[in-house]
Amino acid sequence: MSSSTRNIIAWILQGLLALAFIASGFKKLSDLPATVGMFGSMGLPGALAYVVGAAELLGGIGLLVPRFTRLAAIGLIIIMVGAVIMHATKIPGGLAGGMPALVLLALLALVLWLRRPGASVA
Repeated sequence: MSSSTRNIIAWILQGLLALAFIASGFKKLSDLPATVGMFGSMGLPGALAYVVGAAELLGGIGLLVPRFTRLAAIGLIIIMVGAVIMHATKIPGGLAGGMPALVLLALLALVLWLRRPGASVA
């Protein structure tokens, strides 16, 4: 795969992932009582709702800033691993209901791989 093709694919994925995470983070933060309640119903501290919402919002923005792309992807991967674990253990529907989280996790890992040092210049 050529460097320019890798760069185009990475930018498309980063844009789509940024939209998804900015929207998700904004939704969590704009309806905090419901988000805190949802986290509480899974046995998680309510303060984690603030952290996850802010991290998704900032991570989505970070995916669009070349200097922060890899750091944002790593942070969002950590959040998505947590989401997959919660779907597998606490959320009704199991991993089948957590397919969006699995897909986002895989796409973030792909962005991280495409943006590895020495792969291409953004």
